[in-house]
Amino acid sequence: MILTVTLNTALDITYRVRSLRPHASHRVSEVIERPGGKGVNVGRVLAALGHEVTVTGFAGGGTGRAVRDRLAGTEGLTDALVPVAGATRRTIAVVDERSGDTTQLNEPGPQIAPAEWGAFLDAYAGLLPGAEAVALCGSLPPGVPVGAYAGLIRAARSAGVPVLLDTSGEPLRRGVAARPDVIKPNADELAELTGSHDPLRATEAARRRGAHAVVTSLGPDGLLAATPEGRWRATAPARLPGNPTGAGDSAVAALLSGLVADAPWPVRLRHALALSAATVRAPAAGEFDRETYRDLLDRVRPTAVP
Repeated sequence: MILTVTLNTALDITYRVRSLRPHASHRVSEVIERPGGKGVNVGRVLAALGHEVTVTGFAGGGTGRAVRDRLAGTEGLTDALVPVAGATRRTIAVVDERSGDTTQLNEPGPQIAPAEWGAFLDAYAGLLPGAEAVALCGSLPPGVPVGAYAGLIRAARSAGVPVLLDTSGEPLRRGVAARPDVIKPNADELAELTGSHDPLRATEAARRRGAHAVVTSLGPDGLLAATPEGRWRATAPARLPGNPTGAGDSAVAALLSGLVADAPWPVRLRHALALSAATVRAPAAGEFDRETYRDLLDRVRPTAVP
């Protein structure tokens, strides 16, 4: 079983409009609602790949019930979300059909009480013994300690469970110091962590800060990995139009799948890039276009970086 942690779960709502214009009214041509938050998206992709997955974190209010109702129909996925009094947040993605661009609006999440945080820690400790790997993903809701991920990493390492961390800002800085097995920042998050805007230097700086391996999303320039076994870069053969929301989460899912299979790093990167690109072609985060995924797997060839 792979365990994904989403402390700030969400109901992802995607609106499609013909052309998004400031200060104007718009007719929405399509509305898609999905359970979301980074770790939930990761879990849904992993389940679609055939893995047994447990998702945990927080869910509350009517939005939380909607998230759990939608998770209930996902084969291979177990809901272990911890109930809270506050309402789960919503995220709004507005897709401009003319340009293909997406505008994202993210609510902050519910206030988590100390007792609710304690209940989550108890649930997390109970789930670790059955986990092959753990993914700690996304932002922290109000009330959760800024060093929360560092503590969760240490607990997983004590249980002998490898950890992937995908967050940003101060939670990332503190989490890296707890020595996760993999971190998956984007270029901006990595620059904020290390102070370097050179991706190669920044990935090595992040490893010196405590990360065992660093896989950086470079947007249309693909993925860059710095690991104890070497450094590789993977790029897509062509840029695909579509909605990029959730592409990074799909990359995390592929990296976790490769981690539990102990696959060579170039293989992990090939799957991560193909899966993230295939997500751009899907209607919502947590999904991917299987035909695009299969096609890109045959065409992506990671290259070693000296």
